Amino acid sequence: MLIPVRCFTCGSLIADKYGTYQEKIKTGENPSAVLDSLEIKRYCCRRMLLTTVETIRQVIPFYEAIQKRKQEVQSELE
Repeated sequence: MLIPVRCFTCGSLIADKYGTYQEKIKTGENPSAVLDSLEIKRYCCRRMLLTTVETIRQVIPFYEAIQKRKQEVQSELE
C-alpha cells in the first residue's frame, strides 16, 4: 500500500506512525484516542491517516478484467 510520507497540507511526517496506527485500530481501540496517543494533533494530518485506503485492492479487479477482455479480443481476431 502507498502511504503518504508527509501530510499534503502541512508537510509533517506521518508515514512512520501508520504501522502503529493500523495495529492499534485492529485491536479495537478508538481511532481518535490512537491519533492522540501518536501525538497527531492537526486535523490535516489526522485526515491523512483516517482516509488512507488500500487502493491496490480496488484497482486489481479492473486490471484483471482488462487483461481478460484483451485475451478475448485477440482470440476473436485469430
